[in-house]
Amino acid sequence: MTGHSPTSPTSPTAGHRTTRVLLASTLYGAATLAAAVDAGCFDPVDRSVLLIANNAANPETTTPVDRMPGFEQLRGRFDELRSWNAAIAPFHPGAWSPRTDDLPLWERYLRLEWGLGDDRVELVVESIQVEPALAVTRIFTGAPVDVYADGLMSYGPTRNKLDPLVGTRIRRLLHLDLVPGLTPLLLTEFDVAPQVVPAEAFLKVLAQLADATDHLPEPAPATPPEAPALLLGQYLSALDILDAAEEEQLHLRMLRGAVALGHRRIVFKPHPTAPARSSRLLEEEAARSGVALLVLDAPVLAEVLYQRMRPALVVGCFSTALLTASTLYGLPVARVGTELLLERLTPYQNSNRVPVTLVDALLPELADRAAVEAQSVRSAAAGLGGLVTAVGYAMQPRLHPELRPDAEAYLSTRLDAHTRRYFKRRRLTALGLPGAVPAQLAFIPRSARLRRAVRRARTLKRSVRR
Repeated sequence: MTGHSPTSPTSPTAGHRTTRVLLASTLYGAATLAAAVDAGCFDPVDRSVLLIANNAANPETTTPVDRMPGFEQLRGRFDELRSWNAAIAPFHPGAWSPRTDDLPLWERYLRLEWGLGDDRVELVVESIQVEPALAVTRIFTGAPVDVYADGLMSYGPTRNKLDPLVGTRIRRLLHLDLVPGLTPLLLTEFDVAPQVVPAEAFLKVLAQLADATDHLPEPAPATPPEAPALLLGQYLSALDILDAAEEEQLHLRMLRGAVALGHRRIVFKPHPTAPARSSRLLEEEAARSGVALLVLDAPVLAEVLYQRMRPALVVGCFSTALLTASTLYGLPVARVGTELLLERLTPYQNSNRVPVTLVDALLPELADRAAVEAQSVRSAAAGLGGLVTAVGYAMQPRLHPELRPDAEAYLSTRLDAHTRRYFKRRRLTALGLPGAVPAQLAFIPRSARLRRAVRRARTLKRSVRR
C-alpha cells in the first residue's frame, strides 16, 4: 500500500487474509448488522470482528450492547468481539478523535491489539460523520468502508461535510426500508449507492431477540382483557432540544392522549439513559386517571415489546421505533410533540430535522382521534419525496446544489399553512428560496440588483460602526 514498505504490519497486500471490522453502538444497530449478514449483503471474508462502542454520557453506568438481553443470539454471526471503549481508554468514544499525525501509531497499536497483523481490513460503521465511526475510519486509512443506517437519519443529508479521504472510500449505504418508496439522501454527495437490508431478515433477527429475552413484567390485567398502549421515551433533554420539565410534560401528553382514546393499560419505555425522575410524574398522573401503568426499565428493544406484548397503540415523538412499528409490524401508531420540535431544532441543519419531518408528515397526531383510529399513514408517493428533497437542500445547500431546482419547484407549488412548519422563513430568505417573503414581494430574492444593494448597505453599516 502506498506509503508503507511491503513488510510493514500496517501494509496489507493482496495475498493476505481479509478481516472485516463491524462497529455497533446500539443493540438495534447490531441487529441490523446481523440481518445484513444473514441476507448475504456481505461477501465472505477470512475473519469478522464485531467492535462494540458504548457512547452513553457515562458508559460506566449504562449497559453495553454485548450485555443486553438477547445479544447472545447475535454473537454467532461474528468471529470475535472487541470493545472500542477498552481500546481507547480513558478517552470517551463519543468525543475522542486521534490527531492526524498519530494515525499511523494508532493503526499499528490496534493491529497488534486485535491481532490483525498485515490483514486487509474492511470497515462497516454507523453514523460516519461523527465519532467513533469517524475515528475508526481515519485510523484505518485506505480501508474500504460500508455504512449502515440504524434509523431515519439515513433519509436526510450528511450532517457534516466529510473529508474526501473518508467519503471517497465509502462503497454503499445499507439501510432498512422504513419509508417504502423514499430513497436515502445520506452520502449521495459521494454517489454512494443505497442497498436495502431485507425486512424479512431483520424481523427474523428481532424474533430471535424476543425469544431469548427473559420474562418481561406485564401491566396489571384489565377487564375485559386488552392489549396495552406503549409509550416511547427519547430523552430529548440530553440533546438540548427540550429541557427536563418540557420532556416530562411531553410524556404526560402521551399518557393523557392514550387515556383519552380509552386505553386503560399503559407501558412506558423510558430511554435507557434517562434519569429515574422522568417517570415519577407519569406514575402520579396514571394513579389520578385510574389506569394501570408499567414503567419498563429493562434494556430491551421496542421491537421486542412489539412481539411480546402486541401493543394496541405505539406512541412516541420521532423515534425510529414508530416507523418499525407501522411499517414492519403493522401496529397502530401516533405521534406527539413533533410540531414543537420542528420549531425548536437548531440550527436548521440539525440532523434530527428529517426524522422529525418524516414522523410528522407520515403519522397521525395522538390528539386526532379520527386519524389515529383510521391509521391513515401517508405513503411516500404522496409528495413526501419532494418534501424531503426540499428540506434536505435547505439543510445542506453546499453539499447538494443539484437539488435546488427541485426544492424551488416544491416550495413554489406545495408551500401552505401545513407544510410551512417544515421550513424557517429566515432559512428560506438566506437561500433566496420561494416562500421567504410574502407572494407580492417574491421578486426580491431573485433580484440581483436588490441583493447587491443590500450587501452594500450592510458593508456601509459595518464600516460606520468601526
